[in-house]
Order: sequence, then C-alpha cells, then structure tokens
Amino acid sequence: MDLSELIAKYDVPGAQVAVLTDGEIQDHAAGVLSTRTRVETTTGSVFKIGSITKVWTATLVQQLVREGVLDLDRPVRDHLPGFRLSDPAATGAVTSRHLLTHTSGIAPNHFTDTGGNDDAIEKFVATLAEEEHLLPPGTLLSYSNTGFTVLGRLVEVLRGKPFHDVLRERLVTPLGLDTVATTPYEAILHRAAVGHTGTVPTKKWAVSCCTAPSGSHLAMSARDLLAFVRHHLTDPALAALREPQLDAVPDFGDGIAGWGLGWMIYPGGVVGHTGVSKGQKAFLRVDASAGLAVAVLTNSTNGEPLAHEIFNATGIETAPPPTPPANPAPIDDWMCGTYRNPLYDITLNGTTLLYRPRNELAASFLGDRKDPVDVVRLGDSTIITTSGHEVMSLIGSDEGGRAKFLHNGAAAYRIA
Repeated sequence: MDLSELIAKYDVPGAQVAVLTDGEIQDHAAGVLSTRTRVETTTGSVFKIGSITKVWTATLVQQLVREGVLDLDRPVRDHLPGFRLSDPAATGAVTSRHLLTHTSGIAPNHFTDTGGNDDAIEKFVATLAEEEHLLPPGTLLSYSNTGFTVLGRLVEVLRGKPFHDVLRERLVTPLGLDTVATTPYEAILHRAAVGHTGTVPTKKWAVSCCTAPSGSHLAMSARDLLAFVRHHLTDPALAALREPQLDAVPDFGDGIAGWGLGWMIYPGGVVGHTGVSKGQKAFLRVDASAGLAVAVLTNSTNGEPLAHEIFNATGIETAPPPTPPANPAPIDDWMCGTYRNPLYDITLNGTTLLYRPRNELAASFLGDRKDPVDVVRLGDSTIITTSGHEVMSLIGSDEGGRAKFLHNGAAAYRIA
C-alpha cells in the first residue's frame, strides 16, 4: 500500500494512516498539509478528527461512571442543575445514556455562537431552553452534535474544570499523547493540516468553541489517535462503551449496524467512528477481537474512498459507498410527503427533494446549491441523491401507512 499513490488516485492533498496490531503502531504520511502553503505532511502533523471526538467525550463520561459520580440512567438534570430544554417532559426524561446513543431527541445542531472563553459550553447549553426540541427521548436514533455538547457540560460541572482542561488532565497527559491539540491555540504549535473542498483550501479551521465536545476542535496525529484506542483495548472498564445499545439503526449509507456508548458499530463486531470538520475527514475502525485498529486522517472532502481502500487492504472489510442503481424502482406514495426538522421543511415527491428553509440561517446554508435535489429509489425503504449519493431512510408508519420519518442520520418528522 503506497499512500502517495492513493492520495493521487483520490485527489486528496494530504493524509496519515496508522495501524495498530499486537499492541504496536505503524504509521505513514504523504502529501501536503495545504495546497496553498505546500507544507509537507509528516507522521507528527496534526489533523482534526471531527466527530471521532465523541468517543473521547464518552470516555470522560465513563470515567465518571466508574468513579460512581455519574449514573447513565438518571435524568441529566439530576447531575446538571439548571438544565432545561424547551419541552418540559424531555427536560425531566433525558439521560446521559440517551445522549451517548443519540436517542435524546435533541436536534442535530444548534448554531448559537457563545464565544471562545471557558464559559462557552455553559452558555451554549443554557440556550437550549429556547430551541425547538425534535422528538421525545427514546423515540429513535437521531444523530445529535448538540447532545454531545450537553455531555461536555456535564463533564465540566462534575470535574469543576473547562472541558479542554479535563481532556488534557484525564486522557492526553496520562497517555503521553504528544501531538494532541485540544484547542486551536495548541494546534498552531504543530504542523497543522488545513481542510480542503476537494483540493481547494477552506477559509475557516473550526467552528464555535462551544461544540468542542462533539468534534469541532480536537486535532492529533493518527499515531496518537491509535494510542488512545490502545488504551480502550487494554482497559477493561472501557469495554462497556463498545457494548451494543441499539441493535438496529436506520440506513443512511455508512454501513452502520448498531450503536454503543459513543461508538458506531459495524458488521462483524467492528466499532469505529467517522469525523468531518471544515474540509477534513477522519476515519477510525477497530476490531477488538483481533487487536486490530486502523486510523485514516485526510485533509479533503475526497477522503472517504481512500479510507475504504485502506481499511480493506489492512484486514477490516468495508463495503464500498452506495451509488444509485442503474434501473431504480419507483419511489412509492407511502414514502412521499413533507418532513420537518428545525432548519427545513423537506418535500419528497417521486423524483426530487425540495428544501424550504424555516429561517434565514437555514437559507444561508443552502447557498448556491441546486434545488430541488434529484433522488432515486435505492432499497425497500431507502432513497439516494443522484449527485452527492446521500442515502436516506423512510421509517415508521403513521395511521395511513405512510412513513413517519425521513432519516439521513438525523430524523425529520412528517407534517404532510
């Protein structure tokens, strides 16, 4: 496996790969950190790991459970005084387990910027009292970055320190992880990768500090990411995080078969996570039974097929990303209708998805994107966009036999 050839094949500016076998880590790097600066990628460079951060946040939560400080099945508000959602019933029902398994019903993303000080997460969680709540807790998996920010606040309150300080004190320093940067101020002390849309550098390195527990800031080398994974494989108390909590999840194209506490579960008992952050894509897969783990860090939106090829080459079987069928079946009437999330009303007809923004922020996210979006039938209950190959499931059934939810990882509920 020649990483230089692979980044050229998939038009990725730079990448790192690390493989853990028999407790030992081998790592490789190729390409450049930015097509603008042409700085060489090395094995000591740092890439953002995006939502793989959620496994780190889950680890901090599990440490609190092990110490008897936190009960995953008690309401969050029992541990987090003043916690409030706009739905009073949800406020009293949401538990840490709901948050860890994305079943809290909290919408995927909230976009209030609460600054860059150490109180950013505290201020952000306070804003949820005024935000639309998506679903009753426990209804179904609906991926929520905001839910993991609440977990980050829980860690802060129970440790009495800012989240980034807890990360460093409880994981980074004890594990001797020299390249891990918990803030942008630490990242600039290293050779830091810049994200790219394809091969064009992005103009922003990270989003708001308040979303750090869900994946906006944490950066490191692939080697240090696998040193963290090695800790998971050697500490019996962390095995609980890999135990299945959800045995079935909607199909949104990533091959995920279930969910643990923070970990995504793939066929064959493999666990992992994927991270996307401002033009950087990171991929992690772990076969605990074989003592095998592979990390692929890229600085491009083109990184996914490169990662899939590396996983298969290193012994972790991974299905290729789905593509539209040559002769798709028609989209049935029971699938069609209008579905709502906090940002959009989304109308599915026989051939397209139409996004109607519900606020100015949502409209700005659409930008110059072509609308409506062409879609075709993929499977019995799935559709796929013909351009970006985004997979969505139609799940549940209302009194008329129509799907209740349009699901792309996060749920939108039927309104018409």
